[in-house]
Amino acid sequence: MGEKAYTPDEVAQIFQISKHTVYELIKRGDLQAFKIGNKMRIEQAELERFKENTKAPAKKSLSEPTETPCNPSQSIRLSGSHDFLVEHFAKQAATALYLQIQPSYIGSLEGLMMLYRGQCDIAAIHLLDPNSQEYNLPFIHQLFVYESILVLRLAARQQGFIVAKGNPKNIHDFPDLTRNDVQFVNRQKGAGTRFLLDSKLSSYGIDPSKISGYSKEEWNHLSAASHICRGMADVTFGIQSAASHLGLDFLPVAKEHFDLVFRFTSENKQSLTDLIQYLQSASFKDSLTDLEGYDISELGKITYQTSQTEETKTC
Repeated sequence: MGEKAYTPDEVAQIFQISKHTVYELIKRGDLQAFKIGNKMRIEQAELERFKENTKAPAKKSLSEPTETPCNPSQSIRLSGSHDFLVEHFAKQAATALYLQIQPSYIGSLEGLMMLYRGQCDIAAIHLLDPNSQEYNLPFIHQLFVYESILVLRLAARQQGFIVAKGNPKNIHDFPDLTRNDVQFVNRQKGAGTRFLLDSKLSSYGIDPSKISGYSKEEWNHLSAASHICRGMADVTFGIQSAASHLGLDFLPVAKEHFDLVFRFTSENKQSLTDLIQYLQSASFKDSLTDLEGYDISELGKITYQTSQTEETKTC
């Protein structure tokens, strides 16, 4: 008893990672935490356990590097927006291809910037350009000029209002968010969902400061929607599948494109080629269930590739 308990900020400093990565580790169950009020804390013993586990060879089948034909030590880093299909793809592909896939769900914009900086191999994004009203490609065209890039469609998703069963606050449109009796919970800056929300608010001429809870941010769809379950908020803006997972009501607003952006290098080209072929395979499509809120009719479709891409996609 009396053992020191650390904040997520302190843990981030100890391991030299971002605070948001700490929260992701907690969410995945890799790091055990407890709450004091609404503050998260991690005990010293748990930090020591986690430190030892990261030193030792991974024993989990999904994270253990296993020999592949071209690069036995390849580890693929996937960053960007959180999505249930992305989670499923990462787990299934890691098992099927004996790859080590390291996901980091930090938001669409930051994921794309990490890809641009060479800090990951795949970015998962759904970014609406407010000027063209086109998804993803305007941002990709601005950032990637000489790099070898390929963009694959994962799915189209329904975004809209997530509310309690029966919609007790009678929320139907964006002006309802400004009502005094409505409490909102938002997604973080840089999230694709936040891009879409802010674009809609702008088109309605709504000042975000008039929305109670606009500054309250969560880092994934389930975390935001869980506020509705617990009665801590009346509405959030998110994907239909999150509402379905938690038994909440959903009011559709927009259909968006969710894409995976692959950046080829001499080190990752064979692993990325294998991943693309797996995503386009019938076996992966057959593994997909519980697709409420998703349209996978264009799953695996190449929506953009640079001229350098074809020459890098062979081992």
